[in-house]
Amino acid sequence: MVALIDLHSRHIVAWELSNSLDAAFCIAMLKGALLSAIPEIINTDQGSQFTSKDWIKTVKESKVQVSMDGVGRWADNVYIERFWRSLKYEEAYLMVYENVQEARQGIASYIEFYNHERPHSSLGYETPANVYLGKKFVPPLIVGAKKNKRKDKKNTTKETLLFVQSKNMHKGDGVSLVT
Repeated sequence: MVALIDLHSRHIVAWELSNSLDAAFCIAMLKGALLSAIPEIINTDQGSQFTSKDWIKTVKESKVQVSMDGVGRWADNVYIERFWRSLKYEEAYLMVYENVQEARQGIASYIEFYNHERPHSSLGYETPANVYLGKKFVPPLIVGAKKNKRKDKKNTTKETLLFVQSKNMHKGDGVSLVT
């Protein structure tokens, strides 16, 4: 399974299920997602699907920056990992799917629930869909900071923190994760 999550809202923008590990189903999911939103960055793990020439080409042709987690950098994709945990414990582990079609239907229902009904404490108990679609405002999430040194007019060194914020992907400028 592959999914694209908007970092700011935790909204699952697109997903796909396959019984193979080839890149085709991942690229199909990506192309579908890019029809509704173009982020600045798509961050993935280093799986073979995401290092394939076809994946890289699709991302770059969409004018999206490619970003990949470093080896052992689990925190880089913590938001999608948290979604995988929720999906497993709230849906998949509770069900016995007889075939891929049943699994697809169950997962689709869960993602609909996750996006539109399940409130998130990190979103002020709003749903991902309300935040993603702009129905509710949630301040941007700070996803990183770095020190910035500069000299002022008196030639005194000033240190400030520059914060990197995620924004709503549906506006075309969000940071997204795929895994």
